[in-house]
Amino acid sequence: MRKLLISLIAVVLLCSMAVGVSADWNNPFRDVKESHWYYDAVKYVYENGLMNGTGGTFFSPAAALTRSMVVTVLYRMEGSPKVSSDVPFTDLKASWYKDAVIWAYENDIVKGTSETKFDPNGIITREQITTILYRYAEFKGYDVSSSASLESFPDYKNVSKWAKDAMAWANSCGLVAGVAKGDVAYLEPK
Repeated sequence: MRKLLISLIAVVLLCSMAVGVSADWNNPFRDVKESHWYYDAVKYVYENGLMNGTGGTFFSPAAALTRSMVVTVLYRMEGSPKVSSDVPFTDLKASWYKDAVIWAYENDIVKGTSETKFDPNGIITREQITTILYRYAEFKGYDVSSSASLESFPDYKNVSKWAKDAMAWANSCGLVAGVAKGDVAYLEPK
């Protein structure tokens, strides 16, 4: 899942600006090799302080991605601005993500999983991450008007009502292409 996030961030950044990575990099991660398809994206997010790894010399590209991780990356992309309001969420315990969640909530980038819960440690679903990126793109003023029909995916009816526009946009932009199972691609929104 972390590979998915860095790929999506790389695509969003590439769509919005020319992204460069330095030629020289002393890779601190034992689990990220130059031959990996996500190598340049990991290099970029690390060099720009968007992601720090999971501790020691590991990035953990296959580890589960949480809701707080996604929001923290976007918050850091914005320069970690000061936040001024509280949120209705009672489950924001760790300081490393609290300001990020407040910022994202203040800017209508995230909502909770209920009126009082954000679920910061919850593993993010495909429809949640696409909705967050869709709202972030709106926040940045990017054109989010493109849309694709999702009906070619056998599980398109499993997309939550609140995520349909975001999933259709993400599919039209190539952010979500489906998960292949044999010759068939599924959205797997949840």
